[in-house]
Amino acid sequence: MKIDRVVVGKLQTNCYIISKNQKCIIIDPGDEYEKIKKYIGDKKIVGVIITHYHFDHIGALKYFDKSLILDKNNLDEKIYKMGDFEFEIIYTPGHKEDAITIYFHEENVMFTGDFIFKNAIGRTDLDGGNMLDMINSLNKMKKYNMNIIIYPGHGDTTILRDELC
Repeated sequence: MKIDRVVVGKLQTNCYIISKNQKCIIIDPGDEYEKIKKYIGDKKIVGVIITHYHFDHIGALKYFDKSLILDKNNLDEKIYKMGDFEFEIIYTPGHKEDAITIYFHEENVMFTGDFIFKNAIGRTDLDGGNMLDMINSLNKMKKYNMNIIIYPGHGDTTILRDELC
């Protein structure tokens, strides 16, 4: 699995294009569709996953087929197989009530949106945020492998162990 990070928009949001066998999943197309499109190339898009609905994570969403859009409204907390991709959806409210984390077990990577960053967690003082939910979501992460690589919604990658300890 190949992971491309495309930094887009005024808030420097990480949009991820995850590719395998000429297919791809887009995570958080925040802005600058033409820039994202260059990374997609001629790959077939099998899904567009939104970690949460803040403007900086969905600015280019209108350019994608609505039938491909996946979010907390149409994803349950379970394991999905989508084409050549297999991932788990984990509900992680706190930064926003609709926040999800996408965990690719085989590759040992998580896409956390604005839930967990390198050396920080997401703000809980914005609309839809809740500190108690954030604490519960962080506690939920303790059952996962501490060596998981975190791909956050902004900034650099990190390791789950470094953010929970």
